[in-house]
Amino acid sequence: MSEFCKLGPEEIPALLIRNPDGTVPRVGATLQALELIRRLRSEHGPLLFHQSGGCCDGSAPMCFLRGEFKVGARDVCLGCLDGDPFYISGSQFEAWKHTQLIIDVVPGRGASFSLEIPLGVRFLTRSRAFSEDELKILHSVEIGPS
Repeated sequence: MSEFCKLGPEEIPALLIRNPDGTVPRVGATLQALELIRRLRSEHGPLLFHQSGGCCDGSAPMCFLRGEFKVGARDVCLGCLDGDPFYISGSQFEAWKHTQLIIDVVPGRGASFSLEIPLGVRFLTRSRAFSEDELKILHSVEIGPS
């Protein structure tokens, strides 16, 4: 079963709606997820996120120490979460390019090598469809490792 679920605009913190340059971010995080990201970064160092495409972990956002995950040539960088890059496979991006990914954290143990797992929590991806107006001002993406 997919872990993606839809959120209405009223459920998304205002910080996720616009970048400082006025573009709409393709990826954002809840305040709880940002707190966990900062904790993991202080304990482990710079991070990298990759949206898993299925297989063992379903569609889970995975958090790695930067440099410990090989970003593929077709992976798409959607943006950054508090300064840490967030990637998704090219094929997944094609399927989800019309949605904003919102990274949240929930209690429970995921079945992955993601850094948060030993803490008894896991990152979870939520999403919402972009409006027609937002589609015109989306933040650009980068293909491959940066």
